Amino acid sequence: MSWQVNLLTLFPEMFPGTLGQSLSGRALEKAIWSYTALNIRDYAFDKHKTVDDTPFGGGAGMVMRADVIENALLALPNPGRKIYLSPRGQLLNQSLVKELVAEPAITLLCGRYEGVDQRVLDAHGFEEVSIGDYVLSGGEPAAMILMDACIRLLPGVMGNENTADNESFGTATGGLLEYPHYTRPAEWTAKDGKAYAVPEILTSGNHAKVDQWRLDQAKEITKERRPDLLKDKT
Repeated sequence: MSWQVNLLTLFPEMFPGTLGQSLSGRALEKAIWSYTALNIRDYAFDKHKTVDDTPFGGGAGMVMRADVIENALLALPNPGRKIYLSPRGQLLNQSLVKELVAEPAITLLCGRYEGVDQRVLDAHGFEEVSIGDYVLSGGEPAAMILMDACIRLLPGVMGNENTADNESFGTATGGLLEYPHYTRPAEWTAKDGKAYAVPEILTSGNHAKVDQWRLDQAKEITKERRPDLLKDKT
């Protein structure tokens, strides 16, 4: 069965976007995943297709209406787990990605303007998810990032099913950041004339020592860049 993503958006033409290329694009062609992008504006109640209004209590900007969003949501035959992309939400991480990809269907609500009326989130049990501590012009780019992170974990998407486990946050790395990678040529000189060589251990043929080197590197990089990831590993 195909992994289904429902998108509630004012800009359905933005999809699949980059997801129509490379691994995710081939997986879409193979029906490993599928998507439905509904234009929220099509579910407005007036002839002007109004989807927003001024906020109660005053303030700048406009707020997307709960009744219009609900109308669009109820048009979905299988909404599944419902997520609103929001900078105030739970931070997207690999653990959450694995949860979402295990769902048969998810619905992503892409906000615009100042956001959406809180009541529709409460009424329909939307979870709020953030891709980082910054603000975008809309939820569509965030939805694509979330989808990309999930799609690559679907069976049959990546050629080597073990690849994801060896990446940053993967099970093979113990949730650490990934170790450095090297390929041919073994010795390389940059345009500024400085020479760089591959660490000798990687060309030694001693797989046990290579594995240990990679683990040590992962620990060191994680300690330097994301010490928060080591708190549960001390």
